[in-house]
Amino acid sequence: MTKRSASTQNGGKVAASGDKVSQNGTVQDGDDRKVGLGKKVTLLRGISIIIGTIIGAGIFISPKGILKHSGSVGMSLVVWIACGVLSLFGALSYAELGTCIKKSGGHYTYILEAFGPQMAFVRLWADLIAIRPAALAVISLAFGQYILEPLFMPCSIPPMAVKLATAISITSVMYLNSMSVTWTARIQIFLTFSKLLAIAIIIVPGMYQLFKGETKNFENAFDLSKVHLSGMPLAFYSGMYAYAGWFYLNFVIEEVDNPERNVPLAICISMAIVTCCYVLTNVAYYTVMSAEELLASEAVAVTFAEKLLGNFSIAVPVFVALSCYGSMNGGTFALSR
Repeated sequence: MTKRSASTQNGGKVAASGDKVSQNGTVQDGDDRKVGLGKKVTLLRGISIIIGTIIGAGIFISPKGILKHSGSVGMSLVVWIACGVLSLFGALSYAELGTCIKKSGGHYTYILEAFGPQMAFVRLWADLIAIRPAALAVISLAFGQYILEPLFMPCSIPPMAVKLATAISITSVMYLNSMSVTWTARIQIFLTFSKLLAIAIIIVPGMYQLFKGETKNFENAFDLSKVHLSGMPLAFYSGMYAYAGWFYLNFVIEEVDNPERNVPLAICISMAIVTCCYVLTNVAYYTVMSAEELLASEAVAVTFAEKLLGNFSIAVPVFVALSCYGSMNGGTFALSR
């Protein structure tokens, strides 16, 4: 048996007689090189992880929570912008943490450093047992629903078919993340561009209608007669939920190439893009639909497409499904760390 073990297929090593093991369990070989995942997350891949995880099905399906609780079209747009700014502040705080504590793990790592292993374990246990599986189940069920919709229209989709598509999607995401970091990142980039294309398909026709003079739904946009301060916290809650995911790059900080430069840049660029997309998408919705129509719709993007795009509206559920799959892939990639 040799003094030092041979490299495995993924580039890792096992401890041998000449190797040293550090306090955190990282194996170090004779020339003090740590064994771990390679730095394969570039700036573009970092941006795709953040955008791809933040933008899920919500902006396509039901942005009406903010409108319902804010009380008017103008105030809902203000809430969207304010939530984007607040999320940017939180993301910049995490960017500073990530460049100071260069360990993967996100919340777990920072709680471990600040409060010790017991509090960190409780947080990790809650994440892995309750919070993340529930979030993954919701987004994967949305994927199953919307990927099958073009096949069954105009009939309803059998529940068993939705569950089967959901199980296949979760299995494929787990398999992909287990096999290759590189291919996971590449597919995440593709899915991110797909959902940005879907948003562009909504924004461009909406802006065209707006510039043509379709502004009737923006008349009295800041009518405060229906605005109640008691509803604003719920409006902000809905908005912050839509922006959730800006912290995912910190979960893979050890794999980010040049993190001092790329982490802050990726966060700032991603949050600017997401905020612009969210605000412009809602403006496009209001150009075509009144506030009452938007509140009555079960899937706002589908209603928008049926009103404006005609037969092309059948493609919208497919884009929604790809958006859901991107969120599943990005969340699994980050949380597995």
